Amino acid sequence: MAVAFLQEFAPTGDTSTTNYDSINERIGSEAMPAGLIVHSAGFGEDGTFRIYDVWESMEDLERFKNERLMPLVTELMASGDAPAPTRQVQYELHNVISPVRAGVS
Repeated sequence: MAVAFLQEFAPTGDTSTTNYDSINERIGSEAMPAGLIVHSAGFGEDGTFRIYDVWESMEDLERFKNERLMPLVTELMASGDAPAPTRQVQYELHNVISPVRAGVS
C-alpha cells in the first residue's frame, strides 16, 4: 500500500532553501531511492515550507528515513542550523495514479 510523508516547516519570512538543498545534495539526486514514487518541496502562500513524498510502502519510507535521511537531519540539527518540522505525518493512501506505477515512461 502506497504511503504519503508530509513535513511542514513554519513560515519564517525567509525563502531560503539552504537547509533543504544541503540535505538533498548529500542524499544525492542521481538515483531515486528504492520505493519513491514522487518527491516535492516548496513554499505555500503563507510561507510554510512543505516536503511531500509518496512511497510504494511504509517499509520503503522507513528504510529511507532510517538509513539516509535522519542521519543527515540529526547532523544538521546538532549544529543548530536547522529547525525541526512543525508538523510531520505519514499515512496510507487510498489511491495513487502515476505513470511511474503504470510502467509508462
